[in-house]
Amino acid sequence: METTSTNYFHLDIVSFNKHGFNQGRESINDIIDNYNPDVFLLQEHWLTPANLSNFDVFSDYFLIGSSAMSKSIECGILLGRPFGGVAILIKNSLRNVTQTISCADRYVIVKILNYLIVCVYLPCTGTTDRLLLCNNIFDDIWSWREQYVDCNIIIGGDFNV
Repeated sequence: METTSTNYFHLDIVSFNKHGFNQGRESINDIIDNYNPDVFLLQEHWLTPANLSNFDVFSDYFLIGSSAMSKSIECGILLGRPFGGVAILIKNSLRNVTQTISCADRYVIVKILNYLIVCVYLPCTGTTDRLLLCNNIFDDIWSWREQYVDCNIIIGGDFNV
């Protein structure tokens, strides 16, 4: 668990690869019970867009996230195992100071007070055009960073290295 603090603001952040929503659900409950973090950076929830509401079970938190399976769902019946997805769970008490900056298949960026927080899920070895995908993801993140130079930046997630 990482802790970031300033003289006026303290923020506890946990990054967690869920390997599926159901497989990681109890771990998130345990982390909440034991550490009560302000923010979760979550990768590989494997939910379709219609099922992102499953995160509502964490009633003290709100979700900003995306499904990596949107394009697969648009093409018809989903075949094979679910995959991907990134999300940030944020304590409800921080809702008034939180702004969604960008939400894509492989990253989510939010601003909480003077922090730009990025949850990223990079492609694994063997992914077609992996280097190009990584470059595009980091170019996108950097372009947002340049728009919020007055903010501290925190990047976490699954870098697959």
